[in-house]
Amino acid sequence: MVMEMPRRARVRSRSGIYHIMLRGANRQEIFHDEEDSIKFMDTIVKYKIKTGMKVYGWCLMGNHVHLLVKEGEEDISNTMKRIGISYAYYYNWKYFTTGHLFQDRFKSENVETDRYLLTVIRYIHQNPVKAGIIDRPDEWKWSSCLEYYGQNNYPVGLLDIDFILKRFSDDLTVAKVRFKEFNERKNKDACLEETGNDKRKVTDEEARVEIRKLLDGIEIAQVKSLPKQRRNEILQNVKKINGVSQRQAARILGVSPNLIFKA
Repeated sequence: MVMEMPRRARVRSRSGIYHIMLRGANRQEIFHDEEDSIKFMDTIVKYKIKTGMKVYGWCLMGNHVHLLVKEGEEDISNTMKRIGISYAYYYNWKYFTTGHLFQDRFKSENVETDRYLLTVIRYIHQNPVKAGIIDRPDEWKWSSCLEYYGQNNYPVGLLDIDFILKRFSDDLTVAKVRFKEFNERKNKDACLEETGNDKRKVTDEEARVEIRKLLDGIEIAQVKSLPKQRRNEILQNVKKINGVSQRQAARILGVSPNLIFKA
């Protein structure tokens, strides 16, 4: 009989602040349209109100979510579990599916210093930039970046914005200017990065070989001209190829990274 090692308990953050990542089980997509994204954000608002949790930053990607939060009146693990169960119930009802939507255990890291707090918020906002989906963080609708830049963003009342802005200046107008410069600065930030074989990178030639296997006789150059439904079916399968980034696939197929992301 093989005994499973018990999971290591999370080390509690002294500051109460955590960078959290929720990922779809088997890296599956968890947001398929705007309604899904809105529902998830409404769920965050609901449990923020219930628990007194503070939200300092967020970003929704296709198959995962980044959050920068301060624990409320209950353990952050319980809050995240309730958020995950609530959204999964909606998702399974809408798409007539069953089973786990999220990986069993969310990933988290403690944020104990002002310096790392700022590193994490920039990392979260630059997630879609580094994924090759957009060029600037404020081009992404589904993150807290727009509100930090002084623009209206959904959902109203979610973001506790002053906590981070006051690290730049007590004058919030000055703070927003300084924050924007910091937020768009090029960097090599690496927060909650995964390691292991699932992050193996492949060359463009190796990627072409794998993509051709999916095309069943269709030429790579023809993919972008296919009817939308057929093209999206192919792009969805391309996204599942281990080691091929969306930016790399877009370059090979001659389409925009945003097209691949939305497929």
